[in-house]
Amino acid sequence: MHRTTTPAPSPATAPAPGVPDTRSAARYLLWLASRHRRTVLLATGFGVACTMSQALIPAAVGRALDLGLIPRDRRALVLWASVVLLLGVVQALTGMVRDRGSTANRLGASYLTTRLLVRKSAELGTELPGRVSTGAVVGAGSLDVGRLGTALEGTARGAGAVVAIVFVAVFMLASSWRLGLVVLAGVPVIAAVVTWLMRRLHDRQARLRERQGALTDLSVDIVDGLRVLRGIGGEAVYGLRYREASQRVRAEAVSVAGVQSNIALGRLLLPGLLVTAVVWLGARQVRAGTIEPGVLVSFYGYAVLLADELRQVTVMVDQLTRAGVAAGRVTAFLRLAPELRPGPDVLPGGTGGAELRDPESGLVVPPGLLVGVVCADGGDALLLADRLGRHRESRVTYGGRALEEFGLDGVRRRILVVGNGDAMFSGPLAAELDPRGPADAAGSPDGAAPAEADAALARALRTASAEDVVDALPDRLGQETAGGREFSGGQRQRLRLVRALMTDPEVLVLVEPTNALDAHTEGRVAARLGPHRSGRSTVVFTTSPLLLDHTDHVVYVEDGKAVAEGPHPELLSDPRYRSAVIREALA
Repeated sequence: MHRTTTPAPSPATAPAPGVPDTRSAARYLLWLASRHRRTVLLATGFGVACTMSQALIPAAVGRALDLGLIPRDRRALVLWASVVLLLGVVQALTGMVRDRGSTANRLGASYLTTRLLVRKSAELGTELPGRVSTGAVVGAGSLDVGRLGTALEGTARGAGAVVAIVFVAVFMLASSWRLGLVVLAGVPVIAAVVTWLMRRLHDRQARLRERQGALTDLSVDIVDGLRVLRGIGGEAVYGLRYREASQRVRAEAVSVAGVQSNIALGRLLLPGLLVTAVVWLGARQVRAGTIEPGVLVSFYGYAVLLADELRQVTVMVDQLTRAGVAAGRVTAFLRLAPELRPGPDVLPGGTGGAELRDPESGLVVPPGLLVGVVCADGGDALLLADRLGRHRESRVTYGGRALEEFGLDGVRRRILVVGNGDAMFSGPLAAELDPRGPADAAGSPDGAAPAEADAALARALRTASAEDVVDALPDRLGQETAGGREFSGGQRQRLRLVRALMTDPEVLVLVEPTNALDAHTEGRVAARLGPHRSGRSTVVFTTSPLLLDHTDHVVYVEDGKAVAEGPHPELLSDPRYRSAVIREALA
């Protein structure tokens, strides 16, 4: 059995994301912009230059008309035509640089926020599912990061639009105060109407996201419990619940779309009315001789430009509104603090020779043994496993010292808890099964060479009886996997066990590691697990007689307390223990 051991080239290390300002959504957006200060200023500067170049073109065309075309002055006509051409070239060049900088801002903001979310998720660890719903995490990691990036991207065009509107207003006031007043009066009216619509959109989008998150949670629950639901006939009931919830989401989405359509109508209709008013008044002034024809042409061009720039401003406001909602959810997630506080000391390494004790339940794991734990209530198994690995606060001791005295990183390296809900990741199967990776294996403290790492992986695959899973794949260990979705429940269970064995912790805590396996496969795993973990402490929470028969010691837990212990054959004389084990055997 071979796998590639050539380390992949190391990518350039990205700078640390830093400490975000999560006091409010606005402060987070400002912090995000400050982290991309150079590209934001670059894109904004060139955005203003691009828009101003475009804004000067109607004035240049008007001058060409008044000074060159009407008096038939060829020289003046060529001069101003050259100015129009130059402004067009400047607009094109500055627009390219603006768009390049804006794209960098969008991707950078999305990437930075994603890193912060991933870092916070890793910091929360096993606390994450109990603190935040799956729908909220999915929404933040997909929709919200994109909206934050889009808002940062749109600031360059929006800033240029604002400057252009101010310039057009000043130009019109200087050329014709009546037309200038129309513009100055019309712009605030349009802005007020759009702002009101944006507020309505903000509220409805927030309600939509809440219902989408709840629907995602419900769908995850249904998929996870589909086998059980079919067994008890609850599939139709939950299908009806999902249908009703999805219809509520659909109705809320239609409501949001209605507000968005009103905003789109306002963006088109209101600036159009303003353009019509400006052109009509300008034509009357030309007829009266108060302004030149070239000025009217410029005014028409500015009216069209103004409509476009007003639409751009409303787009920016829309993007910032959406980003404000997204930033609010992101900051709420980033403000979460782990409930588990790390201790000041470093947990010393050893050889599995320390005793693990839970005073609350009375469970004691002697050093270097394979201990089976049978719980009358399945919920006690998860609770005890979390306490032993300090995934929740407890008074568990390791080697006579409380785990809360040590840093969490050291505890996680020494004591590993593996359950059936643990995720598998996408990528080559060999990298998924060996968390150390080829480079780490070659330079690990164990001094494991690549060949030894291959032998260790082959041994772990045999212990977990997972060779057939690998052999069935076209590329074997080099097969690209998609988060384990291509494997059955039993195959994923065996691959998780391989990964846990390759980690080789001092204490390995397994929660129902074989409940999805057939009897023959489970028997092979049960016979091989003890010898593989020889000299290391292993705790198996199970009611499987096959596994319990190969343990060194068994503890029976009832109502959260260890009430009996000893070898499996002797404990069978206890009716409480025998009932739990026989119930499993009959199932």
